[in-house]
Amino acid sequence: MYYKRNIDNYLLQWVSQRVHKPLLLRGARQVGKSTAIRHLGKHFSSYVEINFERNSEYKALFSSNLDVKRIISQMSVMCGTSIVPGSTLLFLDEIQECPEAIMSLRFFKEDLPELHVVAAGSLLEFALDELATFGVGRIHSLFMHPMTFDEFLVANGQQLLLDARNQSSPQAPLPEPLYERIVELFRTYMIIGGMPEAVASWVENHDFLKCQEIQDDILTGYEDDFPKYRKRVSPDLLRATLRSVSDQITNKFVYAKIGSGYKAAEINKALELLHKAGLVIPVTHTNANGLPLGGEADSKYRKMLLLDSGLELRMLNMTLGNISEITTQILTASVTDLVNKGPIAEMIAGLEILRNQTPNLKYELFYWTRQARGSQAEIDYIIAKDGKVTPIEVKAERQGGMRSLWSFMREKHLKSAIRCSLENFGEFEVSEDTGEIRHIAIQPIYALSQL
Repeated sequence: MYYKRNIDNYLLQWVSQRVHKPLLLRGARQVGKSTAIRHLGKHFSSYVEINFERNSEYKALFSSNLDVKRIISQMSVMCGTSIVPGSTLLFLDEIQECPEAIMSLRFFKEDLPELHVVAAGSLLEFALDELATFGVGRIHSLFMHPMTFDEFLVANGQQLLLDARNQSSPQAPLPEPLYERIVELFRTYMIIGGMPEAVASWVENHDFLKCQEIQDDILTGYEDDFPKYRKRVSPDLLRATLRSVSDQITNKFVYAKIGSGYKAAEINKALELLHKAGLVIPVTHTNANGLPLGGEADSKYRKMLLLDSGLELRMLNMTLGNISEITTQILTASVTDLVNKGPIAEMIAGLEILRNQTPNLKYELFYWTRQARGSQAEIDYIIAKDGKVTPIEVKAERQGGMRSLWSFMREKHLKSAIRCSLENFGEFEVSEDTGEIRHIAIQPIYALSQL
């Protein structure tokens, strides 16, 4: 069964454009790229899928020259299906196995623009790095992530609950029964995460242990890929770095915690590769004096997130040996304890901010910390909203516990901010001695897509 994804609408927009470029669907392994494209194929009269890993004989079509009209004619003969511009969706999967095929995408735009061509692949970013150029301005990219909480709700048959949440706001909170129901589902989402295979298993079986088996298989598959990076970074260092990321989520990443014997330059390279593979999401410090936030970013101060909360818990199980206490807290702790006493909620908040951006660009996450020695002031996430710097603090405390947020707002002369928690929607204002009024919107983690 296919579970609707947010990216479906963007794929359909691409199909409907009179003038369209070949499409490159990018993202980590196992986030659902191939499944989404196969679903898109149902909107066409015919669908042709070429997997360069499974069907290596097709590589020969691209070896002599990149005349796409010849390539398509010969490909039609080999696969036994006519590839007709305007009627056929051609899917080139695992395209990283054939760099010449990546190079050919630019010529589809020039010589066969009526044909809908979409390509995807695991570890695609590494193949793109090794090409001098692959068609700047002639290829359209979309970036895909694991499933958002909204997508998780829809997969679990909760469209009506999602509609009710979308009608709520800081000025109009959810009715109490609906609030309690959505928090219950969010607790489940924290453990299951958004990897499509794990979500599908949960929908069908409601068995946490079966989902954990799938998550373990996904992590094993990721680590099995590491020898492919051997020329760049040691597989052992990649494993150690990935596990250290899971141990240090939402804290400033400390290289020394990976272990002795590795140089900073080597660890930097490992983090860069894990980021390109989509497994690690950096959150970079910014001074946040204005937009763009990246203009004042300092990569020496970074936090690292794993791409998915369900995988994060399985990684912790590898390093800690037993996470039953953590999962029990997720399922039973009070809303305040769940947000304030564990890093998973803060991690998911960042992932939800990232995953709900439009998929046309590879977005970055930012945070702020006062860099003075001994200072503990920190804002979990900084975003650009309505053309303004907007701080987001992941907390479930009343205003007395928000010292960092008040300090940041005064320092940057900001009048509005967001407190993100598992509370219901809400808002409050505080009048300063100066006469300034600061407005705080309570935007629940389960409703960050509304931003």
